[in-house]
Amino acid sequence: MQRLRQRADFLAAASGIKVPAAAFVLQSRKRNDDGPVRVGFTVSKKVGNAVERNRVRRRLREVVRLSKAERMRAGHDYVLIGRRAALMRPFAQMMEELDGALRRLHVGRSGNTGSR
Repeated sequence: MQRLRQRADFLAAASGIKVPAAAFVLQSRKRNDDGPVRVGFTVSKKVGNAVERNRVRRRLREVVRLSKAERMRAGHDYVLIGRRAALMRPFAQMMEELDGALRRLHVGRSGNTGSR
């Protein structure tokens, strides 16, 4: 798993599918290659001061690392946009939210629902 660092990659992911959760919003897009999974993290100033934003970002990174993100697919970029709820939400609950968001994301994409 690689990290997204370029602004263009974040903007490209923003044009893809979005799945909301209580602690974050998951954005995803399929790239034109079968390279490794790339994940980016972002937290806006609306969430709080720098200390709080960094804490949310660290918690999101740890949730992805601990979950081993088995549902993340090669050739995809994922961006987690942190929400203020991520400050107090238990890790186990955030991991369940990530798993559920990935499940909803890929079911909607691979099914014949006609959605993005």
